[in-house]
Amino acid sequence: MAPKRPKTSKSPSIFSSEFIIQNHSDIVSCVAMVFVVGLMFQATSRVAGLFVTLQYNQTVNDSANVEHIVYSTGSRDLFTVFFYFLICIVIHAVIQEYVLDKLNRKMHLSKIKHSKFNESGQLLVFSLVSAVWGANIFFRENFVTSVNQLWEGYPHNNLSFSVKFFFIIQLAYWLHNYPELYLQKVRKEEIFGRLQYTTLYLIIISAAYFLNFTRVALCVLVLHYVVEFIYHVALLSHFSEKRDIASSIFTVFDIFFVVVRLGTITLAVLTFWYGLAQSSQPVIDVVAGNYNTYLIRINCLAALCLIQAGLMWNFITFHLRKWRENSGSSKRARSPVKKKTVKIAVVAAEELEALPEVDQNSATENGSLRARKAKK
Repeated sequence: MAPKRPKTSKSPSIFSSEFIIQNHSDIVSCVAMVFVVGLMFQATSRVAGLFVTLQYNQTVNDSANVEHIVYSTGSRDLFTVFFYFLICIVIHAVIQEYVLDKLNRKMHLSKIKHSKFNESGQLLVFSLVSAVWGANIFFRENFVTSVNQLWEGYPHNNLSFSVKFFFIIQLAYWLHNYPELYLQKVRKEEIFGRLQYTTLYLIIISAAYFLNFTRVALCVLVLHYVVEFIYHVALLSHFSEKRDIASSIFTVFDIFFVVVRLGTITLAVLTFWYGLAQSSQPVIDVVAGNYNTYLIRINCLAALCLIQAGLMWNFITFHLRKWRENSGSSKRARSPVKKKTVKIAVVAAEELEALPEVDQNSATENGSLRARKAKK
């Protein structure tokens, strides 16, 4: 019987940092199950429902006297966001373990590419789900029939279940990115960039949700996520060493990126400068959920335009830098390498002078100096 090999790796101690990182999905899923189980008991169902179910629901009648359940926004939505924040962490871990880690083992990526691949893989799934889900809501709610519906009937504080749940998931997903920086052991060089775009998403989506600008936000997010999906498909193709496919997809991304940036600015100007100005209010009405004042509209318009301008600036500078690098490399490839011509006669004369006088005479007599000149 062969002797047993000694175990070289020890399991991390309970509640240590490594233990939490390795088992965070199980820990978080257990916490989420506490809220789900709480719904089954009458004593705790009210508190558990505060986290699991959507808040601020009410029944209204439409023009045909048909009852509909609609939802509004409020501070209790933060409890719901927290619960689905936990769900996002669990789903993130499932995608990472059963999809991305298996692909990483097959491709043998470096540490830097490994981190970028994981980030793009997660964002690819989220962008695809958000784009399809948002487009489905947009068509089902008949927002696509007329652009006027982006501002008509404001404040849009009566949301359908799908619209409210969409924004709850958006807030929960981008909020869960903060602990993922620790749980995924993100490199220090990448932390600032991820914090930057995560915080930007949270600010924009939170403002649109709580200020009741959900329709224009939904339209802008769908357009943006379509472009993000194309970008991450191209990036994953690049990491998979499929350069030709990646190059073609990057070209498509470049076109869509510019079109969506211009389209977003157009929608922002139409909504905040033209449409909502027709029903502007002098002061904010928090009870009615009406934030349609001149100051808020201008700030929202400026924020959207500045973000689009910043994205376009990064896009243009990236392509200019890439063009300069390509032009510089092509010039170096065309120009021949200049070889230094060495005057052998001068070198030979210097070597001759360095010899003793007797050797100089013998070298001159033997014609060695002339032979060296002839070799040129």
